[in-house]
Amino acid sequence: MHRLRCVNPCLTRLLHCGAANRTQILEGLRVCSNEDQVFDVVSRNKAKLTVDHVSCAVRMLWQFQKERPELLRTIDLTKTHPQFLTLQVLAENKIALMSDLMLIDILYAFLRLKVEPHESLVQQMVSEAWLRVDRLPLPSLSKFSVCLKDQHLQNSPLMGRIASILDQRLSSINNARILTALMTGVSSLVSPQLRDALISRADQLLHTIDPSNYNTPRRVVQFLRNTKCIHRPLLEKCNKIFLCNISRLDAENINIILGLYQSLQFNNCDFRLAAKERLIELMGTSTDPISFTRLFVALAPIASLEIRERLENMTLLMADEFNAQQALAVAEALEEIRSRNLTLLNKIASIIQKNLHVYKSLEVARITQALFLLHYQNSELFATLRKTLISFLQRSFYPSEVTTLTRVLSMLPSPWLDEGVVSRVDEVMSQCDLDELNTISFAVAKWIRNDPSYRHNTHSKYVRLLQRLSNCGRERLQVAAKLDLVLEELKYISGAWFEEMLLEEAIATLNRMMDQVNWTNISELAFFLTRMNHLHPPLMDRMAKVALENIDKIHFSATYATLLPFSILNYEPTQKDELYDACIKRFTPHMSSFDPHLLVLLAYSLAVADHFPEELIREIFNIDFLGKLDCQLESLPDTLNLRTRQRLMELNRAVCLECPEFQ
Repeated sequence: MHRLRCVNPCLTRLLHCGAANRTQILEGLRVCSNEDQVFDVVSRNKAKLTVDHVSCAVRMLWQFQKERPELLRTIDLTKTHPQFLTLQVLAENKIALMSDLMLIDILYAFLRLKVEPHESLVQQMVSEAWLRVDRLPLPSLSKFSVCLKDQHLQNSPLMGRIASILDQRLSSINNARILTALMTGVSSLVSPQLRDALISRADQLLHTIDPSNYNTPRRVVQFLRNTKCIHRPLLEKCNKIFLCNISRLDAENINIILGLYQSLQFNNCDFRLAAKERLIELMGTSTDPISFTRLFVALAPIASLEIRERLENMTLLMADEFNAQQALAVAEALEEIRSRNLTLLNKIASIIQKNLHVYKSLEVARITQALFLLHYQNSELFATLRKTLISFLQRSFYPSEVTTLTRVLSMLPSPWLDEGVVSRVDEVMSQCDLDELNTISFAVAKWIRNDPSYRHNTHSKYVRLLQRLSNCGRERLQVAAKLDLVLEELKYISGAWFEEMLLEEAIATLNRMMDQVNWTNISELAFFLTRMNHLHPPLMDRMAKVALENIDKIHFSATYATLLPFSILNYEPTQKDELYDACIKRFTPHMSSFDPHLLVLLAYSLAVADHFPEELIREIFNIDFLGKLDCQLESLPDTLNLRTRQRLMELNRAVCLECPEFQ
């Protein structure tokens, strides 16, 4: 007994010393001001480091990087430090001891520090997180979804499980940042019902965020883009937040937002003009390759000719510092503005040619398309690009990738068609959607024209391809059951092949799904019929009926698309006057919210149908409006700019003849 009493104080002292030692290490880590100090603490205490020490060290390493501007980050140096490997080994050995919060935080930090997803540490941590996923608190679940997305696991069963948890716990989420991070993570897996529920919840929570927080609405817009859902009220709410923060947005964020808007076909004049002014302000401070490339890509397409020339001159001075990705981005921007600066183009093409081995398949396709459309003359480079594209295509098994590579290959002149290309296209054709089939048809048509034997007869391999395309298209339409999915595939379709081979079947399919026409998809259906210039009275009557019954639900800007086929195709439904009056009544209070060019197009379509609403005409032929229109047209693509000006002139002529008193 006496001996035990003697031992007990010794154990107490040892435990106290151990705890004190652990506390000292933790304090030592917390006072570190840079990576070297953290690594020094790790080096001196390897055998004593607990899971708390590892967690603290890893999170601090990421925090140091996070606080620096992107150009000054030293992630590669951190990652190659010997003690960083020590932390990885220790973390992997202590995964079971980590709390749920700690596990996700460490995984997130390691991924941000560029630990590769295939490394054992990351795989073990993801596996452990999967076992705990049902009990993760919402902030950790949100961060975990970001980790999975970083590893390109957004379509994995694990992300599917997160989507299910999100569905179950949606009503309990009161933090917009947490919600929107989860939304972007699961966006490729959500059902229409969950998508609508997420949009509704995001709409409710947006007003709770800090007005200076533009990342949350940006994620909302990303979700809408990913789910191909154009929810205009929510887009407008996000747009207002972006406008309030325009002075804080950098070129990268502006570029992202403009790209998202373009994907959603959401044009907002106020944002484009504000973004243009902000980007011009940033020209003086964007002096490094990273920030300047982002500036050039965002500003060049919406800038005046004078600003474009300045940008091109600045690009020429900085081009030698561009890496492969920056050269690609600049090449695409040059193609978008139809640049004729041969010196700059040669410089960018030279950088691309040197780095061709680092590009992925779709990047090579983008390069080829940009250089071809710029009419760049370099037969050696195009021969290399063609060879590279064929190599990628023959190894690809993704229908969308095969379609893109095929389309770009068809741009390049060639006296012969590689049999491997034909074989690969034939193999994936049955998996292609209607838009992809239509794209392949364009490629086949070009191959036929380029074939030396075209003048004599069409080669049997082309005939077989076209027959298979038609059969696959018909089969896809015949088995289709959802109108929204069909309209999505038909959204950008055009061309002789579709009109000759599939238009009749497509109309029959739409007619079969007529009862699915509702206020949410009426504008898409209207655009399709207008673009095809196809009059189908039963569908038109159904659209008119749905529009009249749901006019208050239809967004005011969608009245343009809704009325367009009736005007262009000169079709008068039974309730023609009621339809036009209802649409005019719907948009009139909101005319100031329309983009100027869209208001002109709307007025023109009404004039074609002999409708000249006085308030609309007076709004357009107003000095202030025309000034705003001029400003907007400078930032629009040339084709839309020209089309709007032409429609304005035609509208002016019609007003002069029909109702001169309105001017």
